[in-house]
Amino acid sequence: MAGSRGVVIAALIANGAIAVLKFLGFLVTQSPSMLSETYHSISDTGNQVFLLIGIRYSGKEESRTHPFGYGKAQFFYSFLVSVLLFGIAGWESLKHGYDAIMHGGHALGGMVTLAGYTFPGWYVNVVVLVGAIGFESYAFKKAAAELRRQIREYEWDGIVDAFRKTSDVTTLTAFTEDTIALLGAGIALVGVILSEITGNAVYDAIGAVCIGVLLMSFSVALAWENKRLLLGESLPEQVEKSLQSIVRNHPGVAHVDDFRTVHVGPEKVLVTADVSFNSGLETNDIDTDITEIEDKLKAEDKRVKFVYLEPEV
Repeated sequence: MAGSRGVVIAALIANGAIAVLKFLGFLVTQSPSMLSETYHSISDTGNQVFLLIGIRYSGKEESRTHPFGYGKAQFFYSFLVSVLLFGIAGWESLKHGYDAIMHGGHALGGMVTLAGYTFPGWYVNVVVLVGAIGFESYAFKKAAAELRRQIREYEWDGIVDAFRKTSDVTTLTAFTEDTIALLGAGIALVGVILSEITGNAVYDAIGAVCIGVLLMSFSVALAWENKRLLLGESLPEQVEKSLQSIVRNHPGVAHVDDFRTVHVGPEKVLVTADVSFNSGLETNDIDTDITEIEDKLKAEDKRVKFVYLEPEV
């Protein structure tokens, strides 16, 4: 949880500052791709606020109405991020770029005078975008480090495998945002430079369209990943088999009749099982065995927070 919070706070600070700089660049040059990038950074800033709300809400203690806690709040707020903020920013970027293409685009501002110095306005965009890439690289590095830690801990095959299996949607969303932010800033930079070199502003407008498509594509991908957790996904099959073997191999257990797992929050799993014990065991013995099995399961995988075993004799 602490790792996720640190990742989100780093992204919030970076994106808030970058949004202001990009908007100033747009005001100077009226660049469509700069406006798209402004939408993008405003979206990212809002995203971090939603994610922090999710982290705070999910930290509430279990209650009668929520016996397994509020962990799924992070899934919900991450879903909102992907659908509302990413989708809105993507659509606005796409629409603005399309309009610019249909109307032939426009020059990226004239000469600008700041602190007694006069220079081409498009320089502002280049400086802002290069600075944005620097800030986003810092946030991306922090998110990537947390994701790599999880990959090592759970022995996933890589980022693609982590994307499919992680329940830490906050880190996943931040990592995805930072990746898109770097790609978007790079696309905008190429569009601005090409428009200046060729004298054809349509390249800048095309950059805005590409950024919009990028945002909307990733919004769908993130929504899909959050859906699996909101619907109650189990642990990966191999992990389940490993946990089930712990129960099956415990002294006194005859066989496991049913075994199920489900994510109830980021890195928080519920395990239930119907377990047949050997005949002749006393009630106290069964109680002791159940406690020992619970401890073994939690020791095997720290994501296991709740264990309910139904004994059958």
